[in-house]
Amino acid sequence: MTTQAEREFHAEMVRGAERLKREIGYNPTRFTQMVGEHGGVEAARHLLRGADASDGFTTLWEAQRLDVSVEAIVLLPWYESVFTDAEREVARHRLVGYRFDTDAFIAERSRRAPAWTAEPE
Repeated sequence: MTTQAEREFHAEMVRGAERLKREIGYNPTRFTQMVGEHGGVEAARHLLRGADASDGFTTLWEAQRLDVSVEAIVLLPWYESVFTDAEREVARHRLVGYRFDTDAFIAERSRRAPAWTAEPE
């Protein structure tokens, strides 16, 4: 059984891919395929297990859109229960390595926490 946070994370991954197509003309085909086959959480875990940043991550960095990356979304406090500390550390390390201000991102997004985070699981 999946938790509300896992379902919401999956939905955010789907919306993020659509948003990237609309906003920067990037279609993350392989990522979308992974999300469709394995779900958003497992797709994220797969990417976090990679030794290096994915090609999609690099594309987002070049477009100055790491705010939509799997790594950034994994760090949001409302998904903390979904990922291990080690997975979250990989995400943070990768983002910091690309000079992304994770603390500012989390602070900004936390000001607009989704309504479901106030609901009990």
